[in-house]
This record gives sequence, structure tokens and C-alpha cells, in this order.
Amino acid sequence: MTRALTALATRVMPLAFVAMAMVSVSQFWIQHGPKQSTIAAFYDRSIDTMQQHAWVVLALTGLFWAVAIAGWLHEKNRPPLRIENGGLLMDILDRLTNRQVLENKIAEEPQAIVIDSDKLANALKSKVIGQDAVCEDMAQQIRRRLALKQRGKPVGIFMLAGPPGTGKSYLAKCLATELQKKLFHFDMTQFSSGAYAASQLFGAAKGYVGSDTYGKLTAALRDTPDAVILLDEFEKAHSEVHKNFLTAWNDGFVTEASDGKQISSTEAIFVLTTNAATDALQALSETYANDVDELRRSSINALHEAGFAPEVLNRIDRVFVFKPLSGLDIARVTALEIEVMIKGYDLDIAEGGIDPDILFDMMKRQQRLGMGASSRDLLRAVEESIADTLISAKQKGYKTVKLVARDGVVKAEAAQ
Repeated sequence: MTRALTALATRVMPLAFVAMAMVSVSQFWIQHGPKQSTIAAFYDRSIDTMQQHAWVVLALTGLFWAVAIAGWLHEKNRPPLRIENGGLLMDILDRLTNRQVLENKIAEEPQAIVIDSDKLANALKSKVIGQDAVCEDMAQQIRRRLALKQRGKPVGIFMLAGPPGTGKSYLAKCLATELQKKLFHFDMTQFSSGAYAASQLFGAAKGYVGSDTYGKLTAALRDTPDAVILLDEFEKAHSEVHKNFLTAWNDGFVTEASDGKQISSTEAIFVLTTNAATDALQALSETYANDVDELRRSSINALHEAGFAPEVLNRIDRVFVFKPLSGLDIARVTALEIEVMIKGYDLDIAEGGIDPDILFDMMKRQQRLGMGASSRDLLRAVEESIADTLISAKQKGYKTVKLVARDGVVKAEAAQ
């Protein structure tokens, strides 16, 4: 359409210029030319007619100029034409493919994202108690990797190692929440039974049961390529499952067995957790508390000795070692668990509404359990101590409560 208008303007433009020239000549003739000849009189009448319609001529001239300029701008923004064998050729992509579709695909490629690592670290530390160093390091790693525009592998492959119940899985969930990404949680203990385990995650080949549907992992990455993938207790998965992940981490895609399609993993964040080598890792975290690099190196060696294949460990970007809960961290976790449980009964906790004696008793109880104690033990202790009194408070119609310790028993009272 634009080209047609431009061509029309090009043809009519000379006529418009002729008309303008005639108007100018007429002005000169009227002022300076002779008045006596019949030809001159006829010409005068013609010029008068032109003058009466001068604005129409000017308007048409302006319109054609506007169309011509618009066409020129349109042509200027088009890809340059190549000259070959004396003739003009269109862009090779226009000739041989759908250039617009190609440009759309390029636009869909992963874009560089810059996040505030301090803000992310603070958000994680406020939820995952006692693991400040891990949260800060994790935030820095995520920031660096998201800022890369071109990636041939996932955003990150992180292993969280350490005692059970110290917040490893919870950190992955908090990370997904803070980054506003969907979380897919896979309990790897469910994928420990031979080759069938791999087909559950990556699909079954044609002719086998389940080959008409995608695997759980490939379907997740197909539908949500930028998800956080939590692989809980990764060491308990079958070795065939481990092998299937190597391509995802090294080459940036996983292959769906049912149709052979390659599913990109370059936008995903993989978080592995393990309870392997807990004692060794705990000793190492104390020995190298001030030497982060040596802690990571020695931790990888400990995990190798615990049964992790070298090819798996070599593809992990970072190993984060979690510390057991101790000191006031136990009190912090306990207070948070109490708050969550109170809200679970549709009640509110008053500010300062937890008796310090309750938290102190919980700390003592946890310490008696020794190094094997976890946040799950705290959760059970909290439930045993306050569940019944919260139910009673709810039945009495309380809205906001405070917890007090009376004769070794926790009571929920109405807050004033």
C-alpha cells in the first residue's frame, strides 16, 4: 500500500510543480505584463481561474509530499537489497524462509537479567535461619548467572549438603518464591528402582508403557522452562537417572524418550539436596569455617567418597554446606514454627506473645538430642506443646493469643 502511494505521488508530483509554477508566472504577468492582446486577455482569465484554486493546488502538493516522505521512511527501515547480476534482490531471509518467525524466535532467547543480590540474600536469610553464609553466596551466584545473556547450560546447578532438617529444601522453595519462578519438587527416593525410574522423569520409548505421555521432568521443562527444579535427596536416585541429568546440565537440554524431542534446560535452576556424608561435612565446615574455597573442594571429595559419581560432581556449579542449628538459631526457628502453627488454627499471635521460657526449654530439648537433631524435631516438639491449648483457645472464641509457660505447661491466653 505504501509503495503504491509513493509511486502515485512520484508520477503526480511534476504536475503539482507545474501548477505551482503557473501560479507564480501569473502573479508576475498580472503585475508587469501587457494588457492589450486578446491572447493576453485569455491567458489572464486562465490565470485567474488558477489563482482561485491556488489553495487546492497547495493542499494537493502538501499531501503528495507527505506520502512521498512516508514511503521513503518505510523503505529506509527495510533490510537493504543486494545487487546481483545487475538486478536488485530481496533479503535472502525473505526469499528463503519466514524472516519474521526467525526474528520472533531470536527475541524469545534468554535475556540478561540483573537482580539485587543483597535484597535476595536478605530475603532468604529472613526465612532460612542459621545459614546466612549460604544465602549470601547463593544470591551472588544467581545474580552472576542470570546476568549472562548467552548460556549453553542451566542458570545454575547447586548442591545443598548437610544435616537433615537444616533448611536445604526450604531454601529452594524460598528461592523460587523470591525469583517469582515456579517450583517443581521431585523426591528422588521415588526414582530408585532401575531403568523404570528414568522413564518416569524423561518419558518412555515407543512401545513401552507410558510412551503416550511425557515424563514428569520433561513435561515440566517443556511447559515452564524457567522453573526451579528441586531434586530432593538426589543421592538416592538410580544411577541411570543420574546419567540422564548429565546432558541436561552439560549440553543444555533433556531428551524426551517418547518422541525424541530435545527440551531446553538453559533457563532452569537445578537445586539438589543430599544428606550424604553428613558427619564428614560437619567436621569440614568447622575446620574450614574461614576458608570457603577449601571447604568446597574438600566437600566435593567427601561426597565422592560417599558414592557420588565424579561426572555428576563435575557438573555441579556450587556445593553449599549447611550448618546444624545451634544457639539462638534454635530459638528463631522455634518462634517461626510457633507463629506458623498459630496461624494454622486461624489465630493471631500478639507482639512479644511467646514466653521466653518456652523458647529456652525448646533449645535445651534440642541440645539434648545432639548433632542429629533437626528442625523437624523442633516442629514435632512445638506441636506436642501447643496444639491442644490452641484448639481450646479457638473454641473459646479467642482471636489473638499469647503463650505462657505455667508449671512446665504451655497455655494460650487471650491477648489484652
